[in-house]
Amino acid sequence: MAPTQTPSEPLFSIITVTYNAESTVRRTVESVVSQTFDDFEHLIIDGASSDSTLSIIGTLPGKERRTVFSEPDDGLYDAMNKGLGKARGKYLIFLNAGDKFHSEDTLALIADKIVGNNYPGIVYGQTDLVDEQGKYVGPRHLIAPDDLKYKDFARGMLVCHQAFVPLRRIAPLYSTKYRFSADYEWCIRCLQHSRSNIYADSTLIDYLAEGMTTANRRKSLIERFRIMSYYYGFWPTLFRHLGFISRFYKFKKSIKNVSI
Repeated sequence: MAPTQTPSEPLFSIITVTYNAESTVRRTVESVVSQTFDDFEHLIIDGASSDSTLSIIGTLPGKERRTVFSEPDDGLYDAMNKGLGKARGKYLIFLNAGDKFHSEDTLALIADKIVGNNYPGIVYGQTDLVDEQGKYVGPRHLIAPDDLKYKDFARGMLVCHQAFVPLRRIAPLYSTKYRFSADYEWCIRCLQHSRSNIYADSTLIDYLAEGMTTANRRKSLIERFRIMSYYYGFWPTLFRHLGFISRFYKFKKSIKNVSI
């Protein structure tokens, strides 16, 4: 088990971005509170919600480790950058409204991997998809590999952003020129600066699957193509996308066959 850090530097900064999230924020916060490992701070970065999001958060336990900031922002990645600016932990976990830790021991598992591997640059694991009620939908269509390198993200976002836990000191700000895929580009830059990446060999996150087929998906894929082309080359990226199309439709078919 990880040793306790000084009060000014917890092992983890868990950052949750919210905006009018009254239907989903409770299970996210309760997931954090229920963790058996308690060397963390929980930062809520709220975009000036007009519903009951803040009042719900205020009724939940765990206030001694939770700090809420609420003000207008310029979108998701601007809010994430605000969280980065306020974080004090050695490692970062982004757990947005609707997402939750897979089990009560998830933080303890990640902490053991950190300490047992001499504080690596990144710890990562698998992700399950859930619906708005928190019920299992299916596995993520990209499976995290047991050996992860910078070049592997040329094949897509192999690790879900929420299950990707980097050292804070190697984590850059998100590029707000991307509206939908800045998290993918951020992970690539973290990988560029990581000396070692450790696989946790477990499902770490239950990820809210809403938005998989929304109107923003096409814009997100276009952004991701631009990012891939910049880091991994245009022609290799173009050829890979011929395979991505087939992979995506196979995943959609498999999700339809999963009993919710």
